Amino acid sequence: MMNNNDSKGPDAAMLRAQNISSEERTVPDAEALKSQGLMKDGECVDDLQCRGYYIIQKEKGFKFGMDAVLLADFATGAPGGRVMDLCTGTGVIPLLMHGRGKGAHFTGLEIQEEIADMAGRSVRMNGLEDHISMVCGDLCDVGIKASDEAGGEKTGFKRGSFDAVTANPPYIKGGHGLVNEASSKMISRHEVYMTLGKLVEAAAYLLKPGGTFAVVYKPFRLSELITELFKARLEPKRMCLVEPHAGEEPNMVLLEAVKYGKPYLNCEPTLCCYGPDGKYTEELLSRYGGYY
Repeated sequence: MMNNNDSKGPDAAMLRAQNISSEERTVPDAEALKSQGLMKDGECVDDLQCRGYYIIQKEKGFKFGMDAVLLADFATGAPGGRVMDLCTGTGVIPLLMHGRGKGAHFTGLEIQEEIADMAGRSVRMNGLEDHISMVCGDLCDVGIKASDEAGGEKTGFKRGSFDAVTANPPYIKGGHGLVNEASSKMISRHEVYMTLGKLVEAAAYLLKPGGTFAVVYKPFRLSELITELFKARLEPKRMCLVEPHAGEEPNMVLLEAVKYGKPYLNCEPTLCCYGPDGKYTEELLSRYGGYY
């Protein structure tokens, strides 16, 4: 699933807004990338402003948003360990978290074959094949089967084989206003192929005891999220609400839980995205600054 929803804000532009790096970057040549089989028609390359990494995205499709970058910043990850990103979409979260040293190896799981293939090409374009793997598969069958993006072979994930799991999932329950063709846009917003319960079950299955599950979600479903976490014995430990402007209703929640953790929830200060002048707040930009 692509991990982008309508209220997620700007994408690569936000990373560029911080403009900390003084290096002049040259975007890889599109024709050269096509000749190498790394890029297709209708795609573009964006600078992640992170360790010189670039990402391939659809020119007219959904692109990663503010929520993905905030989750990559918020998640503890597993320095020196294995991290799984569910609903990885374009693979932006594994790329950014690798750039921050939040894991030794990352796996991104994406149900849409075309999107998983594109994410895999981004990994190869950045020369990160030894550190990031993209897999096309269904999180509802995470312990049973998944087709490997590179070779098409059947693969399964063992219980407790990851130190950390992240997810930027769809947030609208399926069955509401769906049409016959499940487009990438719809799949990114609606629970077409999964439910919140299945997502949490998959995270709990994959995690080692003491491992962390970090997710970005919508506040109006926070009670459901916490209920599902309790069912799976994932104890909420950290939470941060994100509001567009000071005093407005939050439109995102970042939450991290620990498998078999003891009860204690740390509510971090609310993150405000825009100041009175309509510009990004220094607090928000500082979350992006760590990528340089």
